[in-house]
Amino acid sequence: MSEVMDYKSRMSDPASRKFETFSYLPAMTAAEIKTQVEYLVSKGWNPAIEHVEPEYLMDSYWYMWKLPMFGETDVTKVLAEAEACHKANPNNHVRLIGYNNFNQSQGAAMVIFRGKTV
Repeated sequence: MSEVMDYKSRMSDPASRKFETFSYLPAMTAAEIKTQVEYLVSKGWNPAIEHVEPEYLMDSYWYMWKLPMFGETDVTKVLAEAEACHKANPNNHVRLIGYNNFNQSQGAAMVIFRGKTV
């Protein structure tokens, strides 16, 4: 069995905190974010944007940026909303969600812009 790496994420160290799957990887590039949006749209999921202050990252409540983009298939519009949310809230984490209508759940959720840690 291979060694399992311990990610030293601690509440006492805000810079070490991890959140959701992609947070263990380097921050996504614009091209990688676009690929994720294309995937959500190709699955027929409804994109939505949320944001939160880094100090409240571990809380279950994130602010919704406008309403989910029901039926939106234009990747550039989704990216524009994500950029607008990031520009309006530059210190916040910004999350992209893909709502799956069939399962009535989130098909995907990932932080696409990271805010400043305390």
